[in-house]
Parts: sequence; structure tokens; C-alpha cells
Amino acid sequence: MKTFACFSLAVLLTFIVSINSYANRPYPVRPITNTVVWSAGGGTDSINRMLMAEMSKDLGVRINVVNKTGGVAGSIGMNATLRKRADGYNLVGISSSNVVASVNGGWKQKFDVWTPYIMGSSPDVVSVPIDSPYNSLQELIDASKTKSLKAAAGGTGGIHHIYLLELEKAAGVSFKFIPYPGSAPSQTAAITKEVDLVITSMAEQAALLRGKKLRPLAMLHPKDYELEDVGTIVSAFKTFPALSERLPLSQALGFAINSKAPQNVKDKLGEAFKKALASEKVQQWAKQNHYELSGLYGEAAEEEFARLESIFTWALDDLGANKISPASFGIPKPE
Repeated sequence: MKTFACFSLAVLLTFIVSINSYANRPYPVRPITNTVVWSAGGGTDSINRMLMAEMSKDLGVRINVVNKTGGVAGSIGMNATLRKRADGYNLVGISSSNVVASVNGGWKQKFDVWTPYIMGSSPDVVSVPIDSPYNSLQELIDASKTKSLKAAAGGTGGIHHIYLLELEKAAGVSFKFIPYPGSAPSQTAAITKEVDLVITSMAEQAALLRGKKLRPLAMLHPKDYELEDVGTIVSAFKTFPALSERLPLSQALGFAINSKAPQNVKDKLGEAFKKALASEKVQQWAKQNHYELSGLYGEAAEEEFARLESIFTWALDDLGANKISPASFGIPKPE
């Protein structure tokens, strides 16, 4: 009996030493999972898959990227990830559109539960099916005054939806908004003529525009845009100057970690993130895919998302598109 007790104690001590040794090993020691809350093939998904592949080289572990869409503004994927242990092994692929989940009823807290890492952004463009009868934004707007035109712009309350609402307000028209779980299905809907127009980012549309799957009508940005094999895409601000009252809005794409994660874990991810963005592969990818790199992380990224949360949620509130007031979550009005 005494021998058995000694053996059990030895096993227990070995187990404790093993646990402590594992806990003291530098992060990360096993594969990481990144749950992208938007659909496969969209901008957030593409960025995260490319970025995670590059970051895994520095971190020395595999980073598995999965998609969990649905809910309101990515709320299902965010809620699922937030419930997991805040140890750095569960990341979430996000965009600035996720900040409106709270005011649309899918999220019960401010966005500050996340510590974000922002890769970059790309301007929005309004396009139509390649054989659409509308050859300019003005023609599209004129037609919408007598016809019920269907519009796709990602999910309800996202940045592309906000751009659609701002266009409606500036032009004095109304489209029938059809929400989709991300940019990729929104664009597919336009290609297959489920909808009459689509608003997503240039990064997401460029290949479709060059491949003559979609026809661009205007940039929802103050400047014209030169796209290879397409030509100059004019700014909608020239036709509708009222757009400049609240646009353009910044798009922020990247990933985040539970803000309760240890600081050394956040720092390690930050180092890998910084190296990945500086790599030739990412630099070339961003240029080819029409992204402007940001590289914000830490306090700077948290401040940027807080700013975007304020702008986006109160913009929706002003447009009458919120279910819940931002004030209910303590989100301040933009200065």
C-alpha cells in the first residue's frame, strides 16, 4: 500500500512538473484557429488566409482558418470565439462592419472586448451586371425613381450597407436591399442577376471587373480610380456632392484576439503581424489586390476601432437603420 502511495505521488508530481513545463513554454505551442465571421472568398476571408499563412512562418505553428457566418454583422462567429478560452489560440477574422452588431441586435457589448490587428482597407465601388441596361450611376439612379431595383451590399449594417444608405440619401432614392452573409455572395447575386446592383470594395470586385463579370458605375470615394483593363472609374462624389458630408468611411480588415488574453500573447502576435506585413509576399499581394496597408495593432488599433464603432453606429442611427441606440452601449457620438 505504501509502495502504491509513493508511486501515485511520483506520478502526480511528474504530471504537475509536466503541466508547469508546458505552461512556461513560449507561446504558441500548438495550432491556432482563426474563425472568419464572413463568407469564404470575401475580402476579410482572403486577407486572413493570406496573412495567417505568412504569420505561421514566424510563429512556428499551423494557423487553421475556418468560416462561421450568420447572425447580425458576424455575431455568430464573434460570439462563438468569445466564449472560448482567452489564451491566444482562438482568433477571429473581422472587418470594421462588425462594429454594428450591437446596435442591430446581434451583439450585447461594445467592440472593446477584442484587441484588433488591422491589415488595411480598400475603397468601395458600385457596380451592375455586365449586361445591365445602366451605363452610369445617374442612369441607375434615374431608373430607381420609377422601378424597384434590388441592391446587395453584404450584411445588414455593414460598411457596404452604410454606403448604400448614404447613396440613397444623397440621391433621394430607395433601393430594395437584399442582405447576404458577406461580399462574395453579394457579388455572385449581381453576376447572376438576383440583384440589379452591388456595393463592395475594389479589392473584392477588381477581378470580376477585369473579367467582365461586373460593370463599375462609380467609386464611392472622393477620387477616381484607375483599374487595369477597365480604365477610369469616376467618383460618385462628382454626381452627388452630398456624399461628402459623411463619406468616405474607413474600412478596416484584419483579425482580433480576446482582449483578456495575456499581454505577452498579444505582443507575440503583434511581432508576427508586423513581420508578415513587411514581407515581400504581403506587400505584393496588397498591391495586386488593391489594398492600402495599415499595420495598426495594440492601442492604436483599439482606438481606430473605437472611432469606427462611433462613426458607423451613429451613422446608422441618423439614417434610422438601427434597432438599438448606440447610447445603450455607452458608444459616444463622433466629435
